[in-house]
Amino acid sequence: MAKNNAGSLLTSVDELFTTQAERDEAQREAVRDIPIADISDFPDHPFQVRMDDDMNRMVESITEYGVMVPALVRPKANGGYEMIAGHRRKAAARTAGKTHLPCIVRDLTDEEATIIMVDSNLQRETILPSEKAFAYKMKLDAMRRQGSRTDLTSVPVGQKLGITSRELLADNSPDSTTQIQRYIRLTNLTPELLQLVDDGRMAMRPAVELSYLTEKEQQDLLELIELEECTPSHAQAIKMRKFSQMQQLTPEVILSILQETKPNQKEKFQIPRDRISKFFKPGTPAQNIEDTIVKALELYRKRQREQNR
Repeated sequence: MAKNNAGSLLTSVDELFTTQAERDEAQREAVRDIPIADISDFPDHPFQVRMDDDMNRMVESITEYGVMVPALVRPKANGGYEMIAGHRRKAAARTAGKTHLPCIVRDLTDEEATIIMVDSNLQRETILPSEKAFAYKMKLDAMRRQGSRTDLTSVPVGQKLGITSRELLADNSPDSTTQIQRYIRLTNLTPELLQLVDDGRMAMRPAVELSYLTEKEQQDLLELIELEECTPSHAQAIKMRKFSQMQQLTPEVILSILQETKPNQKEKFQIPRDRISKFFKPGTPAQNIEDTIVKALELYRKRQREQNR
């Protein structure tokens, strides 16, 4: 009679000497203290790590209590770790003088890592338009790569579900499909024009239209924006896009469009942004800044009246 394989007959040592609860616990991800120097940033990380008030508060908290929420990293093939979620915690911990960071280590594919990185940062309170733009693009590209894979029936995942990657992206994001498309279009702007959007000097909808202009046309536009000290309205941006499609958007045409009188145009009093930027978080919409300044002036006038009584 043939001998049976001992592995198929005998219970494993783990099963003999441990309980199921202990075996389950062994499989769970453990938190490890990893040297900060061994953790590299996520490639092309689209979210800025700003030393703002929130960061200062985080540094104070870490100095007093340590890092309360572990970061998420994945091991790198050549050694060390790559940050997935926790870039701000890493920067705050380093500023607080810490040499190690508590982390959960997880094996992730490039696509899984990208999706988790974006999702974890989209929950932040203040996000610049440029950050959302490149984050959504990275996540959409990752989801499309995942959707191109096939299962045992050789049918693409997206095709089986009957929905597009954009629809899946919107289902798990704070923005609608249309708004996500607008954000992704912003990645076609030159860095200088995109900065105008981040600064609140140019609105989203005209910026989307301008994203269809060539790089040379965008450079010409930027020079004229600085010269005229104004940004195009949505209607003007649409007109520029049409001239661009006809290959007729010269600097002269751009200037004539910018100098058109806008509907309901009112005389404006402008303050250089660098004089007031320290009072507002990066990415604060221009309308919010205006409203805050008006309220502050109203409060100042009220106090002046009380003092003069």
